[in-house]
Amino acid sequence: MRLGKPKANNRRPRNDDDAVMPLINIVFLLLIFFMVAGKLTSSDPFEISPPSSSSGINEDPGSLTLLVGRNGETALDGTVIAEADLANALTERLQDEPSIVLRLKADGGAKAADVIQVMEIIRDAGAGELNLLTLPDRT
Repeated sequence: MRLGKPKANNRRPRNDDDAVMPLINIVFLLLIFFMVAGKLTSSDPFEISPPSSSSGINEDPGSLTLLVGRNGETALDGTVIAEADLANALTERLQDEPSIVLRLKADGGAKAADVIQVMEIIRDAGAGELNLLTLPDRT
């Protein structure tokens, strides 16, 4: 038998908070992840209130969206663009992806002449398919 100094106990006293710390770390990491990656859709550059319709065409996430505002402003895929530059931008985009579906989202209060003018630009750019987005009819 060996006599000498007693062996020191290297264990810390048990603390109930130690069991919660890994959970807090995981929740914090998930919070950071969803804050960074949580942008699901981009908002429109200006407010659009589409007219209502009973047709019910679903939005295709892989398509190109054009917006026509109440005052005639236009936007292409979330970026405000002048109507004069719209034809060139559409032509370039359609050359890269000729089978892309175009979606036109016009404000219900927009002038019909503005919407028709944008539709003519789309046609002249060589678009194959155009969907006019509306809100479902609530009747």
